[in-house]
Amino acid sequence: MAVQRICDPMLPELSRIFNAPIREVSQVISFFAIAYGLMQLFYGPVGDRFGKYRVVMLAAIACTVGCGVSALSTNLAFLVAARVGTALAAAAIIPLSLAWVGDVVHYENRQETLARVGLGTMLGITAGQLFGGLLTDTLGWRWAFVLVAGAFAVVSFLMWQQLAHLEPTTHHTHTPTGFFKQLRQVAHNPWARVFLSITLIEGATVFGVLAVTAAHLHQVHHISLTLAGGTTALFGLGGMAYMATAKMTIRRFGEVGLARYGGIAFGLAFLVIAFTPWWQMALPACFVAGFGFAMFHNTMQAKATQMVPTARGTGVTLFAGFLFLGQSLGVLVLAELFSHFSSDFILGADAMVVVGLGLFLSHAIAKRNATQADHV
Repeated sequence: MAVQRICDPMLPELSRIFNAPIREVSQVISFFAIAYGLMQLFYGPVGDRFGKYRVVMLAAIACTVGCGVSALSTNLAFLVAARVGTALAAAAIIPLSLAWVGDVVHYENRQETLARVGLGTMLGITAGQLFGGLLTDTLGWRWAFVLVAGAFAVVSFLMWQQLAHLEPTTHHTHTPTGFFKQLRQVAHNPWARVFLSITLIEGATVFGVLAVTAAHLHQVHHISLTLAGGTTALFGLGGMAYMATAKMTIRRFGEVGLARYGGIAFGLAFLVIAFTPWWQMALPACFVAGFGFAMFHNTMQAKATQMVPTARGTGVTLFAGFLFLGQSLGVLVLAELFSHFSSDFILGADAMVVVGLGLFLSHAIAKRNATQADHV
């Protein structure tokens, strides 16, 4: 998540350095997301066949190289190409990690476990945006990529040390019956079609608007990139607050409540970010938005691990593929809208869509649970 979000607060500086408009430099985010999303379909069957943990470790090694090349970029086209190369490897990490959890944890405890695993995701969002802005303002944007490359190198080594102990646990699951057969099963499943449609919209609205929030704060309130990046980093801290209270929150609200109130919290918080005349109000708003996002997305992750139980790696990577395809489309559309509308209007409209999405997901889950209970 850090390598995905590291460029968010960089956009104004990259626009200045490479003498290109925001719409063009945003390719370092949107092209990353496109490559990331497309590669999901590749890594699903690879993880099911060769071991999810092993594939994640190799991907982390490749990301070390990709971030190093990004730091050495001499022009925008080279940087975009390096980002795409990094995305080709990074695509394996989160979905196969979630699928690995699905392999070893029963569904009754899975959402709580995924919430704990999600601490890494939230910390990545926080670190990527915070250090992306801080290092861009101080040492220079290249050092942000050096930092992430070093982190990947350390994690790769630690994973290699644990490989012999953890890899065997991934081989007790069902043998896949064929990737394209699984795709046909998903395509003919009404719930899967609804779920993946929600996933696509989530990627476009939630992750898309997150990519331009720092730029909005910088341009509208004229605060530094460090301050803008640090403010949006509170989104990650809000997510971590949810992870810390997940056990209690999950039991209190259940899947339906988490989806409903998570979407509402995110949407209301971004209405504040969009229209507040005081940038300081964005501080608690980003925190609340992160908490709401984690409620909503944690529910989506748990549901994704059960979409194709007989080939969980393939199923979860389909979920991730739609999520980041939505993200790439969202960044492209939002960047284009910035040329025609004010950023406060764009963020506000996006927030209302997320509220509607949370209400729809909660309704869809309740209806599906009732249907399954009737069959039982």
